[in-house]
Amino acid sequence: MINAMPVPREDVALEGAADQRLAVTAKFFHGLSDLTRLRIVELLLEGERNVSELVTLLGQPQSRVSNHLACLRWCGYVDSRREGKFVYYRVADPRIRQLVELARSVIADNAASVLSCTRIDAS
Repeated sequence: MINAMPVPREDVALEGAADQRLAVTAKFFHGLSDLTRLRIVELLLEGERNVSELVTLLGQPQSRVSNHLACLRWCGYVDSRREGKFVYYRVADPRIRQLVELARSVIADNAASVLSCTRIDAS
């Protein structure tokens, strides 16, 4: 019988923190992995828009657009302000623009590989 050495508590805590950090990072990217949410972010990078404008531009039902906006808002990608009866949405953090631009740059160098990847669902 092999006796396993106990893992020191601080190592377990560090592994747990690293796993939690990775989980949050994966969730962060998952927030942008939906085609509609990414389209919304890209439209909002052009400027503020209300739900009606987004519905028209996306050609999707208001309920779907609102649900995606709620997700984006909850995760901190967008924020909103009320003006009369309208709620206007905008990108909450300028680094989101940098993130999208960096992704486009990486994709430009690897487009064929990304497009041919069968392991990631592109829907």
